Amino acid sequence: MNPDRDFEDWYLDARPRIYLGVLAAVRSADVAADATDEACARALARWQRVGRMERPTAWAMTVALNVARRRLRRSAHEARLASATPDARVAEPGREIWELVAALGERQRTAIALRYIVGLTEREVGAAMGVARGTAAAALSEARAELRRMLTEEVDEEEVR
Repeated sequence: MNPDRDFEDWYLDARPRIYLGVLAAVRSADVAADATDEACARALARWQRVGRMERPTAWAMTVALNVARRRLRRSAHEARLASATPDARVAEPGREIWELVAALGERQRTAIALRYIVGLTEREVGAAMGVARGTAAAALSEARAELRRMLTEEVDEEEVR
């Protein structure tokens, strides 16, 4: 590959092939288009390095497939959550706790989601929320305390029945 090759030339040649490759893999035109655009945008942002690669299209294709797969997994997970019924608690252990999390305030709910669903550290949770690490830690602590309180109330109510 010519290291001085212009991005625009590469893009005009590679984008249709990347799109068709992703479309064949994921069978969703919207996801394929979004993933292809994301991969090309990342290639442009890194063109000094990517443009010098022997096969920049292969790199962009890998990026596009990873993006598409992540989006499809996220969409499938969201669809499962949206379609879950109260009877799903039997089939989905732990579902009740997420119903309680949904009842938390936005800051606490966001902190819990970032920490326990996304798997971020407290420092990363703070950065994602735009707050200091200590503020994120406090939100997590408050959320856990509130969840503990709600769970204790639920247990007390069940014992009364």
